[in-house]
Parts: sequence; structure tokens; C-alpha cells
Amino acid sequence: MKVFKKKGELTRFQILAEIAKEQPHLRQKDIAYELGITIQAVSENIKSLVDDGFVETGMGNAKYRITKRGIEKVKTEALNLRKYADNVLDTMNTYKSVWPAIAREDMKAGETVWLEMENGTLYASKKKNSAYAEVLEDACKGDDVALIKLGGTIKLRTGNVTIIQVPTINEGGSKACDLKKIREIYETGFDKVGIMGTVSRAVINKAAIESDFEFATPNATVAASKRGLNVLVFTVGKMSKSLIKRLDEEGLKYTLEDVSTEINPKNS
Repeated sequence: MKVFKKKGELTRFQILAEIAKEQPHLRQKDIAYELGITIQAVSENIKSLVDDGFVETGMGNAKYRITKRGIEKVKTEALNLRKYADNVLDTMNTYKSVWPAIAREDMKAGETVWLEMENGTLYASKKKNSAYAEVLEDACKGDDVALIKLGGTIKLRTGNVTIIQVPTINEGGSKACDLKKIREIYETGFDKVGIMGTVSRAVINKAAIESDFEFATPNATVAASKRGLNVLVFTVGKMSKSLIKRLDEEGLKYTLEDVSTEINPKNS
């Protein structure tokens, strides 16, 4: 792009464009505010534009006035900028955003298929739905199929999060947990289980519960819930605060369960 190749040319163009609007009583500080530059930079550039014959000063009520030569400069550079932007957009349009899904049926490249989320996984089928996409390459049933040109809305409900707060080691740790209550909560049905803290690991081992994630648990919980999965998370003491903060930020539903068998004033 030849336009704006020299240092400061873009700023000069912007200042000329502001002056071309012919706003009455236009001041240097108004231009500086509009362009996000210093008043000194505006002053120096206007002086340069006056010297080059693109701007006149002190004409009637207007402090600054663009000359005929200045108008031609703005038009030429604006057209060059438009051509460059159009060229960039044409280039970007050649890139295809590809999304993976699981094919429920055999699919051919170019076909329109329909999308749905099930248990946190995106599926593509030939059964009409509220969201659709185009198949990029042939795929067989059960394959991961590449999709482009996604449209519509995927119907998705957010899942619920249940947080089990287990006692800290100073409060008795896993020994002070009501394992029967934990099993009862777990057996109500969850898609994913996460843990935070060593005591939580001991608790799920005793309760014969397997975890799906134990690192970056707040982020994993949010991601799973957004995909419609119900999540059970074991936290220790104040660790629940970071999880609750993330859930509140995302506007996700959660419930807290205390499974301590006794109350101990100590806390860590």
C-alpha cells in the first residue's frame, strides 16, 4: 500500500479529514481528542499542512479550512485506503473457519447438515434443526466431520453445578465427612466430577467416585456447564471462592453442599 507509507502520513490524513468536516470553531484540542493524539502533535501537523498548501488558517468564522488541493489529497488517499481494505477483506474471505463435529450419518462434501449439542459434544445430522453448516469433506457415520459456513443457533441449556465443601485438614479432612450424604448427592446424577485440593482427592477415593478433572477446575467447570453438563465439584475450605467467582462472572447456576459431620472452629 503506497498510501501512508511515510511516517506520520496517516495522522496528516486524519487531521485533514477532520478539518474537511468544516465544523465551526474547530479547535486543535477538539482534533486531538477525536484522534487520540496530543495537542502538540496536532499543532505540528497543521503547520506542516499549511506549509504544503493543504490547509488555510483564519478564514472567516472557521479557524481552519481545507484547500482545493487538500480536498484532492483526502479523496485520493481515501480511495487508496478503500482499495487496500477491500483487498484485505477479499484475502480474509478465502480463509475458512473449520469446525469439527461427530457425524451421525454418512455425509458428502458440500451437503448442508444440521447441528445439535448432546452431552457437551457437537453432532451433525441430516435431521433439520435450528443450526446448520456445510460439509467440507466426505465423512462416514461416527467420523469427526469438518464443517464450514455455520449458521443459525445451537439450542443449548447451561448445566447446573453442585459444590461440595469438604472440611480442611485442620477440621478433620476426609475423616470428618459424611460419606453417605456424599454418595446420595453423587447418585442424583452428574455428567462430570471435578476436585480441588488433596482432601477432596481423599474424599472421592473413600466414596468410590472417579474425577474427570482436577487441574484448572474452575475453568473446566465453567466450560462443561456452558455445554449443558451438570457438574459436581469437591472443594476444600476457601478454595471454593475461586470457583464461585468464576461461576458468578459467567452467570451460571450453582448450589453449595456442606458434608461435614461436625463443626470445628479451626480453619485454614
